Amino acid sequence: MSESYLEIERHKAAIFRTDLSRPVRLAIESAILTNDTTFFDYGCGHGGDVQRVANLGYTSTGWDPYYYPDTPIFAADIVNLGFVLNVIEDPEERQKSLIQAWELTRKVLIVATQVLINAPSKTQIAYGDGIVTRRNTFQKYYEQEELKSYIDTVLNVDAVPVALGIYFVFRDEAEKEVYKARRFFSNTSTPRVRIPSKRFEDYKEKLEPLMAFFTKRGRLPVKGELENEQELLSEFGSFRRAFAVVCQATDEVEWDAIAYRRSLDIQVYLALTHFDRRPSSQKLAPEMRHDIKAFFGCYEEACEVADAKLFSLGKPGVVENACQKSKVGKHTRSALYVHVCALGELDSLLRIYEGCASRTIGRVDGATLIKFSTDEPRISYLFYPEFDTDAHPALKTSISIELKSLRITHRDYEVRANPPILHRKETFVTPEYPLYEEFAQLTRQEEDLGLLQHKSDIGTREGWGKCLAEYGVVIRGHQVYGIDEPRRR
Repeated sequence: MSESYLEIERHKAAIFRTDLSRPVRLAIESAILTNDTTFFDYGCGHGGDVQRVANLGYTSTGWDPYYYPDTPIFAADIVNLGFVLNVIEDPEERQKSLIQAWELTRKVLIVATQVLINAPSKTQIAYGDGIVTRRNTFQKYYEQEELKSYIDTVLNVDAVPVALGIYFVFRDEAEKEVYKARRFFSNTSTPRVRIPSKRFEDYKEKLEPLMAFFTKRGRLPVKGELENEQELLSEFGSFRRAFAVVCQATDEVEWDAIAYRRSLDIQVYLALTHFDRRPSSQKLAPEMRHDIKAFFGCYEEACEVADAKLFSLGKPGVVENACQKSKVGKHTRSALYVHVCALGELDSLLRIYEGCASRTIGRVDGATLIKFSTDEPRISYLFYPEFDTDAHPALKTSISIELKSLRITHRDYEVRANPPILHRKETFVTPEYPLYEEFAQLTRQEEDLGLLQHKSDIGTREGWGKCLAEYGVVIRGHQVYGIDEPRRR
């Protein structure tokens, strides 16, 4: 069929949704879209996001050339261009839509498109730089890096990857860097009070904001950063003296550990800015500048430390050695497997290495494990939806990134009759994981019964099923039972 005789029915590409679209949901979860911001959906389709954002109490409106052509087009803090570019068959009109959406944006533009991770069907008709679907709609499937390059070139910006096919484009450079750095913040908790001195108890309420600040940033505040600053300074004279009272009631080593982890977080963030347009110190948010001064003395020194770690990853054996030495995760001959919640516990070298992959695709929603391959430069994200509830969960999907080419490969295991499964789940997490002991207890039972002896035979669902049958046992929950044994309470 000739392209000139095709009449694309673009409106048919609009999808009826029962929940927020993923780009908008991520904007809310990232605190980009809040009660204090206005929202405009440019090319809103049936208007589902507009209505659901309004239902959350936010100021929300939208426009669509087919479904809502008479709705006024407004400038807004947050503008959503969600799955619009990929359905426009005319390259000039596509570019114009991107520019118009950006012109409406006061703070952040959300751009989302279809991303090519599997080849489209051969039955689809090639059309322009995309294909025509069976519904007579047009689809352009972008590569992840291709989409960033397109946005950056057309708008002269540095778009930030949020997830596959989703980018945030910030008006304010400092806000962009705050968002990027926040991805690498380790989770920390305030050290508990061990020796509640009278002086601490007397001033506990006034000291709590100071403790919360240090827990978050790993350092003492500077002038103007703490809400109850005047109260504390009038009572103690300085933040350092006030914090000394806190240290008398808590374990100072725990505060030192928080500071150290925070300094590593900054190293990871700065190392990965090497791939983008590394911001000048003046373009960082004030709190980040204060962090860097507290931990490194100056910005140049911090960048040198971060770059040294980044460049060392290119040396033979560095990644493999870091994986082998890791106290977190499950070790195999060719990889280290770590639960996503334990990423912040890894050596900063491995965190930077993982960042080399995730800086390209942003957040990998729903991933359970991260696989660090030691025999080739590759990071994989593995999805085990039943990790917590299934004693031996099956692999559902995987996304792998070749770090040399940034090629993304997606594999679907859900349709396989005999998918790979997990054993020894406690090895993927840290002892602080809520279900760690439950996982470990199951492993001890399985070891005592000899179920885990033949590793090569039990790595799949069928192989494991045969093993259980041979030993005459079943697993319910995270307990092993004899086939005729009643369920334990």
